Amino acid sequence: MAATPAWPPKSAPRLFVDALLSQGMVHEIGGQQAHYLSRVMRVKPGDAVILCDDRTGEWAARVTEAGKRSVTVELAEHLRPRESVPPLTLCAALLKKPRFDLVLEKATELGVARIRPVITRRCVADALNMDRARQIVTEAAEQCARTALPAIDEPVTLDAMLRGWDETALFFADESRDAPPAAKAFAQVPPPAAMLIGPEGGFDEAEREAVRAHSSARPVALGPRILRGETAAIAAIALWMGIAGDWG
Repeated sequence: MAATPAWPPKSAPRLFVDALLSQGMVHEIGGQQAHYLSRVMRVKPGDAVILCDDRTGEWAARVTEAGKRSVTVELAEHLRPRESVPPLTLCAALLKKPRFDLVLEKATELGVARIRPVITRRCVADALNMDRARQIVTEAAEQCARTALPAIDEPVTLDAMLRGWDETALFFADESRDAPPAAKAFAQVPPPAAMLIGPEGGFDEAEREAVRAHSSARPVALGPRILRGETAAIAAIALWMGIAGDWG
């Protein structure tokens, strides 16, 4: 006898929705998400869709109606609660759009809790399309099966960020002096933590001294090579997750 196929199948599309989800709830999906389900994934009544609401966790739902402009689903099973996210904040200087898009996507996939875009003197950009940024992190969370979206803040200047900073350890990549290896520093400081990554041209000397002067700042070295801003962010997050985060 053939085995009963697993339900919901691993191939079921995943979406974050704004509604607070609950058992047996009927939910109508519209807009671009409906277009994705009906035109791209070709869902039909009876098919499974995985929904997350960033509050209660992940749910399996059955499609009850599939139209061109809306898809209606009924929630059938609570699969898992909202995950516990490692308390790591990425404070990343704005980069050129494609590179900062990559930072947003990969930081989400790697598991950060919050993203704080920072404006420094050598930034090539001084603004961020927040709607587009939220779309990028949401799609990345859907792709990697996160049940919790990272918070993403409006960009602030480095000076403003430092003035409002609390006692959370603020690691920053400092290539100008003999900073301790990042792996050693991460192992010595328990979470929560934050990672400050500079722009394409690096921090200028005044910014570097301002960061160093802050009581929460901890300079670290990310290896012997000069890294691009997006590479430094990805490398630092991955290293922290392996040492102090949820990769252990």
